[in-house]
Amino acid sequence: MEVTNREYALALDAADPLAKYREQFVINDPDQCYLDGNSLGRLPKATIQAVNDLMVKEWGNEVVAGWAHWVDEAQTVGNILGRAALGAAEGQVLVCDTTSINFYQLALAAIQARPNRKTIIIDAANFPTDRYILQGLVRQFGLKLITIDNEPGDAIHERITPEILEKYLNDDVALVTLEVIQYRSGARSPIKEITDLVRKHGAFMLWDASHAVGAIEMDFDKNGVDLAVGCTYKYGNSGPGSPAWMYVSKRVQGELQVPIQGWFAQADQFEMGPIFEREMETMRGFQIASPGLMAIRCVKTAFEMIEEATIKAINEKSARGTEMMIALYDQWLAPLGFELNTSRIASERGGHISLIHPDAKEIAAAMRTEINVIPDYRVPNSIRLAISPLPTSYVEVWDGFARLRDLVASKKYMGAGKGGSRVT
Repeated sequence: MEVTNREYALALDAADPLAKYREQFVINDPDQCYLDGNSLGRLPKATIQAVNDLMVKEWGNEVVAGWAHWVDEAQTVGNILGRAALGAAEGQVLVCDTTSINFYQLALAAIQARPNRKTIIIDAANFPTDRYILQGLVRQFGLKLITIDNEPGDAIHERITPEILEKYLNDDVALVTLEVIQYRSGARSPIKEITDLVRKHGAFMLWDASHAVGAIEMDFDKNGVDLAVGCTYKYGNSGPGSPAWMYVSKRVQGELQVPIQGWFAQADQFEMGPIFEREMETMRGFQIASPGLMAIRCVKTAFEMIEEATIKAINEKSARGTEMMIALYDQWLAPLGFELNTSRIASERGGHISLIHPDAKEIAAAMRTEINVIPDYRVPNSIRLAISPLPTSYVEVWDGFARLRDLVASKKYMGAGKGGSRVT
């Protein structure tokens, strides 16, 4: 059956083992094609009950006594997230703080663990916060920052390969940090090969998995990852501003000291001694302070759903859904002036694709206001479109692409986006 036939997408939905999860999310407008789960996931219905139960049955009923079982939730929910989505054994993941704070903590810890090395490496297409944090560390500590040019530079679709990276590595490099999935193009990095290469040169490799977690298999333990951070509100469906997570392999936990010495990392925490003595035996040594319980319950509910669905099945749907998007691009959108900025090879992409068009900003705005399709826009000329495997159906993607085709062919998008939200 031809991909341009809507029955093609309906047949995929009929055979989809994850289709049952769609009804477990709040979808108030069934006509809307929500293709922005790579930016903010939908709300699971179970999350509403979980947060209400915490407030009424726990906080309201137990008051301060509840801390007896709340105090370790950053670790216990971290174990769930690690098991469900990261391929991580227990005792290596915390759900806490923001991706930016966790990135700062682990980046500086890695740099200070290599005191005789002064070089850190990132790429130009990396997420802005990561680049800005490293720029600040360079100024503060007198370091050297190498930024690999992958816009486009030597890279195809922004994708950093071991061959590209190796040219920049030497015995002065303390830290390399890359995205598992490039936030703009959707390119997927080869986790194991790059991690092994960086370790061979004696440096730490810090992965930002914000656009990967909950969409693809990463197998951190199996692939020998040392350090990683990520958010939970994209494919993790844990809510706007929900807590982030950090992963520190047991192999290196004793080697690193994070710079923010909070009281949760203190040995004999409730002795409240005068001098900081880090808890060395567990991930607690990387935690700053009290967890936000309501937000953590959102993470718990969402990643229990991911664990039930299995990250293997989710990964397969991401690959199949983006494959359908690319086929529809070939048939409908390439003739309209779009350019694909994502790999056609499934193992080299995540859950979203990037389409480039000279009028991308206007088109993305008009998609929201004129055809009830939700994408996002990234400067200078990119529209990102995602399949979030649990709440998104194949026919929702198909319909969204059909509407996009008609919008651009008719040129009704022209003039859109003026005076709208600054959030794109």
